[in-house]
Amino acid sequence: MNIRSGIHVQARWALVVLMAASAAALGADKTATAEARAVYERDLAVCNSNQSNQDRATCLREANAAYAEARRGGLTGDATQFSRNALKRCDPLPEDQRKDCIARMQGQGTTSGSVAGGGIYRELVTREPAAAASAPAVK
Repeated sequence: MNIRSGIHVQARWALVVLMAASAAALGADKTATAEARAVYERDLAVCNSNQSNQDRATCLREANAAYAEARRGGLTGDATQFSRNALKRCDPLPEDQRKDCIARMQGQGTTSGSVAGGGIYRELVTREPAAAASAPAVK
């Protein structure tokens, strides 16, 4: 085998690897597009059934905007990012309240309500021991 044929073999293998990677990326892209389309169709169904907490025109506009952004790759469902965003809600609170807020955002306590109903209510009961009462003076 001479050097020239060795280079051709390497080039062929590189081409095969590149084609395989391209096919995998294309498959992933088709899957993401199909998922975005499925979400869009569910959003449209909600808008058309009047089950949204928005008027129909706003609901349709939001569904179209979300679909367009998803097709551009702007709406990724990264759970880590969702978690960070939830914890950021606690940042403006004073330190003594921030601990409890973080605990609620991490799922401790109870949750009720819905966005459609006006909001999600998270409650965490923290029991603290009562301060020791001073004993009455004996006379």
